[in-house]
Amino acid sequence: MPFPGATGPSEELLWSSSPVCRQEMESKVSEGGLNVTLTIRLLMHGKEVGSIIGKKGETVKKMREESGARINISEGNCPERIVTITGPTDAIFKAFAMIAYKFEEDITNSMSNSTATSKPPVTLRLVVPASQCGSLIGKGGSKIKEIRESTGAQVQVAGDMLPNSTERAVTISGTPDAIIQCVKQICVVMLESPPKGATIPYRPKPASTPVIFAGGQAYTIQGQYAIPHPDQLTKLHQLAMQQTPFTPLGQTTPAFPGLDASPPASTHELTIPNDADV
Repeated sequence: MPFPGATGPSEELLWSSSPVCRQEMESKVSEGGLNVTLTIRLLMHGKEVGSIIGKKGETVKKMREESGARINISEGNCPERIVTITGPTDAIFKAFAMIAYKFEEDITNSMSNSTATSKPPVTLRLVVPASQCGSLIGKGGSKIKEIRESTGAQVQVAGDMLPNSTERAVTISGTPDAIIQCVKQICVVMLESPPKGATIPYRPKPASTPVIFAGGQAYTIQGQYAIPHPDQLTKLHQLAMQQTPFTPLGQTTPAFPGLDASPPASTHELTIPNDADV
């Protein structure tokens, strides 16, 4: 039975829908039979994103092909990145399962070289409009408690909004199976309670790269190495040094009025086509 108001798999809803019978919706979502397209955003660190992308983009390509979901990854010079998963409910859950099991595999591999005896849980962070977090928490915390008890996953809703946005992080921890069941229940809640007002999405900002000067040359630090910076900054630094008799101790930016050694921050999302290699 199609979802009320849906015209087919191409209709995209961001955590929203018309209210329908909860039991019927929960059943359809759990079975992956709800005829509606969802968009879910995940917040990941660079290392996690690298695991999802895989060597030459092979892992994310496999996830896209096997799940049928579109998986897009935001631009890469940020400590945090947004992974956007879009598709019908069954495709969303397959993609989530593949990500959760990949993270569990990473944890298992890291423990083989570790002295740790207890296995840490798999952890995923959803990015959810703050206006929907009340429904997810429930009156007196009843809804979030129900989700925790029925799935076995730990669910935490951040109290503060993510910077420059109207979204909050929802952290889910547990076994891959518990996480998948938890995401299904969260989808039901979000479909029942559309976001109120306009949502300002969270966009991670690029990390500012420190710049140092040595021997009249500008360098940026990348990992353990100093990489020569573009000539323009070096020339500006030399000009600044001509204007001032010395550089104050500990100063790493040119001593020149109004000059900022850091490149201007810019943010944009990189959309990776569903059938293209990363």
